[in-house]
Amino acid sequence: MASHSRFIREPKTVAIVGCPFSGGQPKPGVDKGPIHLVEAGLISQFEGLGWNVKFEGHHQFEDIKTNDDPPVGILKNPKLVSRVTESIAKVVGEHVKNGELAVTLGGDHSLAMGTISGTLSTHPEACVIWVDAHADINTIESTGSGNIHGMPVSFLLGLGSKVPEFSWVKPLLKPENLVYIGLRDVDAGEKAILRDNKIKAFSMHEVDRYGIGKVVEMALDHVNPNRDRPIHLSFDVDALDPTVAPSTGTPVRGGLTFREGHFICEAIYETGLLVALDLMEVNPSLEDEASVKQTVAVGCSLLRSGLGETLL
Repeated sequence: MASHSRFIREPKTVAIVGCPFSGGQPKPGVDKGPIHLVEAGLISQFEGLGWNVKFEGHHQFEDIKTNDDPPVGILKNPKLVSRVTESIAKVVGEHVKNGELAVTLGGDHSLAMGTISGTLSTHPEACVIWVDAHADINTIESTGSGNIHGMPVSFLLGLGSKVPEFSWVKPLLKPENLVYIGLRDVDAGEKAILRDNKIKAFSMHEVDRYGIGKVVEMALDHVNPNRDRPIHLSFDVDALDPTVAPSTGTPVRGGLTFREGHFICEAIYETGLLVALDLMEVNPSLEDEASVKQTVAVGCSLLRSGLGETLL
C-alpha cells in the first residue's frame, strides 16, 4: 500500500479544477456536474483523507467568447471546445508541474484533451488509463455525430486529418501509453482505429472473463510494466452501469458495478503513481432528483477512492 505518492510533493495537495462545460456534446446540464460534486462536500471529504485542498472556484470560462463558431466539417463548436480545453491544459499543467494532484471535475469528456495535454506537458512519459463505456477516439473522418466529446483521444494521439482550431494539441500521447477499461459501446470506425494503432483495450467482456483485479493488473502491466511512470486516470461516470450512475448523457447498460469502479480507483492510488484524475460526464439535469443524488454521491466516492480511501 503506497502511503506516499512518487510524483506528488509533501505536504500532499490536491488541486480541484471545476469545469462546468458542455460544449463537446449536445445535452444541456453536464456543465452542472462539478458544482453538484463540490456542494456534496468533496473538499472536506478530501481533507478528511489527509490532503491539503486547493480550490479556486469553478473555471467558468466567461472570458471565452465564440460568437462565430461555424462547424469544421461536421465538428460542432470547434472554437469553443478548443479554447476551453487549451485553457484547462494550462491550469492542469501548472498544478501537475507544482507536484499537486490535479483532480478535474467535468463537464463533458472533450475536456480530457486539455487535462491530459496538461499532464503530458510536465510528464511526456505518463500513461493514460481511460475508464469509459466509449472509446472517444473518433477522428474528423470517422465521427458520425460531430460531437467532440467522442473525439479527444484521437487529438491527443494525433490521428486523422489536422483541424486548425486544435493545432495547440501536441500529439504527445503514444498508443502504447494508453489503455482502456470498461468499453462496451464502440463505433465501427473506432474499432478499426483501435486495431490499426494496436491500442490495448479491456472491454466488459474481459472484465467478465478475468475479474476486475486481473484486468487492472493487465492494464498496468501494459502501460506501466515497471510501475515507475506517472498515471493520468480519466474516468467517465458512464463506465459504471446506469443502475449505479444513472445521471449521465450517454448511458449504456451492462457497465461496471459500484465495487468494480471503486476497485479501479483504489488500485491506481495504491501504485503511488497517480498525478491527475478526471471525473467526467456527471449530468445532474438528466434524471429525477434521487438518481442525480445517487450519481453525485457515487462520483464523490470514486474520487475519494482515487485519493486513498479504503474499506479498512
